Amino acid sequence: MPEAYIVEAVRTPVGRRSGGLAAVHPADLGAHVLKALMERSGVDPAAVEDVVLGCLDTVGPQAGDIARTCWLAAGLPEEVPGVTVDRQCGSSQQALHFAAQGVLSGTQDLVVAGGVQNMSQIPIAFASRQAAEPLGLTEGPYAGSAGWRARYGDQPVNQFHGAELIAEKWHISRRDMEEFALRSHQRALRAIDEGRFDRELVPYGDVTTDEGPRRDTSLEKMAALKPLIDGGRLTAAVSSQVSDGASAMLLASERAVREHGLTPRARIHHLSVRGEDPIRMLSAPIPATAHALKKAGMTLDDIDLVEINEAFASVVLAWLKETGADPEKVNVNGGAIALGHPLGATGTKLMTTLLHELERTGGRYGLQTMCEGGGQANVTIIERL
Repeated sequence: MPEAYIVEAVRTPVGRRSGGLAAVHPADLGAHVLKALMERSGVDPAAVEDVVLGCLDTVGPQAGDIARTCWLAAGLPEEVPGVTVDRQCGSSQQALHFAAQGVLSGTQDLVVAGGVQNMSQIPIAFASRQAAEPLGLTEGPYAGSAGWRARYGDQPVNQFHGAELIAEKWHISRRDMEEFALRSHQRALRAIDEGRFDRELVPYGDVTTDEGPRRDTSLEKMAALKPLIDGGRLTAAVSSQVSDGASAMLLASERAVREHGLTPRARIHHLSVRGEDPIRMLSAPIPATAHALKKAGMTLDDIDLVEINEAFASVVLAWLKETGADPEKVNVNGGAIALGHPLGATGTKLMTTLLHELERTGGRYGLQTMCEGGGQANVTIIERL
């Protein structure tokens, strides 16, 4: 069976909302990592067969197939095409899956996967609102669907409601989530101070490190915040941060490795995606992980490190309860609560960090998963080489 190898992986630092990357055109953010990716890999860019990037809210500067725009903005060859993927928060993880599948199928040899998002310029769900309002449409994508209403009624469909439902179902208290959020910041700051991210980062101008982690946060400060929903348990402190950033990876076939003299750093061991309740929305990583491990013939004992996106603390805490995973293997360098969640870029950002941490620690297998709109979750397992 053909293999798909990861030969290079990079990311920008993640900028906080209205921070150091806020004014950067999304195409230039994406171009920055694509250019660095090709330079670090040493591969002739003309040999790349496709560029698959994740991005949500593709309006304004993120419209018009931003994958193609980023590649051209980087000054890279015009003959290389690009395509933009939207699987909500898992968009660039899905981009990685599509790129790997192209290689595994034997139809492609070198494919770039990645993602980009500038949430400071284009807030979440802004694109759908902008498109709907001129048409007199003021309700969300589910309203008005007879089939949807027959199946799910008029229940709220949004990430905050979903995260609250998860906290209720798995009996996760506000204090539990705040303690988890504090650990996320502490782990992220330790990683920054120890230089764990240095090899994966491509600084952008004066932005040389992730801007999100807070050294002055505390349980007392978190406890003083108002809930996001009246009477709820969630606050901004236990939620992922609005962020800006880009990330990219280069995948290669065995033939490309030989022909271009590349050194594989990891191979794609497994990839899959599953769905679950779209109202609870964010709990799909639980069944998706079970499905992936079964298909791969593995257990969590075989996995050395896990990256699960910290969309909300309740998402990860419920996953930990259901899977019985060792918390010391999970998000060891912090997660999106501290480091931010630049929607379309987060998937390959997490994979870039997972790869580098496996190399730093000598681990063999890493698993990545993340919750996604519509009640979905991708799972990728890689083997460090």
